Amino acid sequence: MERVVLIHYPPGGFDLKETKALAEECGYTVAEVIVYRKRPRSKYFITEGKLRQLKEAVTKHKCTSVIFEPNLKTVQKYNLAKELGVEVIDRFDLILQIFALHAGSQEAKLQVRLAKLYYDLARARERIRLAKLGEQPGFYGLGRYQVDNYIRHVKYMISITRKKLERIRMRRELWRRRRRKLGYPVIALIGYTVAGKTTLFNALSGYSQPTDRPLFTTLSPKCALVDLGNMKTFV
Repeated sequence: MERVVLIHYPPGGFDLKETKALAEECGYTVAEVIVYRKRPRSKYFITEGKLRQLKEAVTKHKCTSVIFEPNLKTVQKYNLAKELGVEVIDRFDLILQIFALHAGSQEAKLQVRLAKLYYDLARARERIRLAKLGEQPGFYGLGRYQVDNYIRHVKYMISITRKKLERIRMRRELWRRRRRKLGYPVIALIGYTVAGKTTLFNALSGYSQPTDRPLFTTLSPKCALVDLGNMKTFV
């Protein structure tokens, strides 16, 4: 497993145990945790002193990545990567990796792809802005023509992905209409990850959906007709 240093940020209300679990689910081993409690700085998010401590930890544990609990700005990620010489991962990156790992249905995979495309588009625009200001040399070595092509390609892929998702949503709406015509009430199970939703669903329906401990195991909605004794309902 890849060794990483984790920046824990208590003022953001983050749960260190949960963040570690997210990292482990993505295949990372947290070699060291550095706690940062001060206000975010514009350049690195952390202070210069914490940056030196982070550098030492990366060298000591021979890490190839660092994980920040909060979401970072593009310029902060660029500055950190330049100083540390390793990949910088924030909370959004981490959760997106987990979603990609657990996305089983076509709809879930398309939703993950769409989120990644929007994220890439926003970062591309920010990198261009930084390049114009002289804060970032070029766009990963690409010329202006290549950059424009890249952004056009991302926008095209966003359009295609949204159309595919819309077709799936239309089919799902047809299923909902059919269920309503049957006259059965509908019960929705909602809650945070690892709250026990799938376990309860299995108990009611008799199904055997995966209920492993990893976070965000179930990403696609499941439906079953359940007999509750004196009535039937969709769960």
